[in-house]
Amino acid sequence: MSEFADVAQRYIAAWNETDPQTRQDRVAGLWAADGSYVDPMAEVQGRDQIASLIGGVQDQFPGFVFRLAGDVDGHHRQARFSWELGPAEGPAPVAGFDVVTLDDDGRVTTVLGFLDRVPA
Repeated sequence: MSEFADVAQRYIAAWNETDPQTRQDRVAGLWAADGSYVDPMAEVQGRDQIASLIGGVQDQFPGFVFRLAGDVDGHHRQARFSWELGPAEGPAPVAGFDVVTLDDDGRVTTVLGFLDRVPA
């Protein structure tokens, strides 16, 4: 598995982690201390805010899970991948793609998120 695919898998695992302490640990293991996340609905910086944002999304979509949708593409310490959010089985009402940048240690420094499909 490429470094970029590994980062994407760990990223999805962090978004799916429901235990607050384990989620915080996953975020700490993946993001740089001053990492950021920006999408059309949120802009946060730092591991605590990122973990809190993930918890908020889980509260908004209880029982839904994130999954990769397609291949991960990357070069020069940046990657992009598509994802879906929905029930474990069946169609996903939410979909988008993220672009991540990595530092020299392979930690996420920036996530730029785009929403392609959202519920009304």
